[in-house]
Amino acid sequence: MKPYLLSLGAGLVVGVIYSLLGVRSPAPPTIALLGLFGMLVGEQIVPVAKRLMKGDQVAAYVRTECAEHVMGQLPDDPNGKA
Repeated sequence: MKPYLLSLGAGLVVGVIYSLLGVRSPAPPTIALLGLFGMLVGEQIVPVAKRLMKGDQVAAYVRTECAEHVMGQLPDDPNGKA
């Protein structure tokens, strides 16, 4: 139940922001895609900040786990080249 309430709360916040910006919902495709991209990148701010505070390597995390989360698993090259 908690994830549903959190999702509803996040949706309400985004709805208020859209209203303040004068954007109607559903947003035009470009605005909606940029918003989704912002959410994906924004999700990675906390893990990166935690690693920075602990003094861990951040670059390796960004290149691997973070990149895969934001971009999805990239398809293999059909020619076998990486």
